[in-house]
Amino acid sequence: MPAAVEFRAVSRHFGPASAPVKAVDAVDLTIAEGAFFAMLGPSGSGKTTCLRLISGFESPTAGEIRIFGQDVSATPPHLRNVNTVFQDYALFPHMNVRDNVAYGLMVKGMPRAKRYAKAEEMLALVHLDAYGSRKPGQLSGGQRQRVALARALVNEPRVLLLDEPLGALDLKLREAMQDELKSLQKRLGITFVFVTHDQHEALSMADSLAVFNQGKIAQIGTPAEIYTQPKTRFVADFVGSSNLLPPTLTQSLGGPAKWASLRPETLRLDANGPIAGPVTAIRYLGAGHRISLNAHGHDIAAILPAGSALPEPGTEIRLGFAPEALHIMDEA
Repeated sequence: MPAAVEFRAVSRHFGPASAPVKAVDAVDLTIAEGAFFAMLGPSGSGKTTCLRLISGFESPTAGEIRIFGQDVSATPPHLRNVNTVFQDYALFPHMNVRDNVAYGLMVKGMPRAKRYAKAEEMLALVHLDAYGSRKPGQLSGGQRQRVALARALVNEPRVLLLDEPLGALDLKLREAMQDELKSLQKRLGITFVFVTHDQHEALSMADSLAVFNQGKIAQIGTPAEIYTQPKTRFVADFVGSSNLLPPTLTQSLGGPAKWASLRPETLRLDANGPIAGPVTAIRYLGAGHRISLNAHGHDIAAILPAGSALPEPGTEIRLGFAPEALHIMDEA
């Protein structure tokens, strides 16, 4: 069975050939059919350009893009079986919700009664079946986001592309929509490709994800693999919070002389622990406290759960950890 999306050494360069800006640089990528796949990275890392390459809004400078085994590198957007949900939703303000959802079907020439029936079906799917006659301006941000989803899904794409669609929502609504999107993807069984710079969104929603940096994929894997087994310092630092230990410190803690990652939540107060130093800061996080100390000339952070006895700033403490918590990384 062919992959839903496949990149074969795909590059996208901008500017003059003599000094190109390599937005995407020889990326190889395979996204399985039915996956919820996230592209995660900072601004300018290449993730959104990759999404635009899949949709056809950008053309590759080099390489090949395949969708379900078909080379679509030169195929225009309207002939690809994909649809995109944008961050700003791009709804038509003068149309009601039903007409917004049915618009793509109207362009395809579907009769009015049939396209309205399909639109109502999609609105029911996103729990907005009572809102068809309203205008977008009469809806909340979360409701407009669901209308945009319904409009994309009504065309029955095999791949749905989501370009930071939750970025404009407040925290509580964003978290609720994360659950809704994940549930919707499971019910429909179609491939979702989700672009975000929010690590928490990517880790909580995706089956697998790619971490982008400077036009390349730094690491690809499941959320658990990315978080617990980062391959590089960039991945360890960008995805979650991590203590990045240089080779000399790693070696002093019983590991090889290589860079290592030690997540703050894996550390605990331990009178016999190998990490020792004075407490330099304590920060309240709600569910616990983040304490910082200067150990061996390096800043080390630990997260202690709520209810833990807290040391005073300036107090010398020791921290311990389970051996498997010390993750050795590549040199890159």
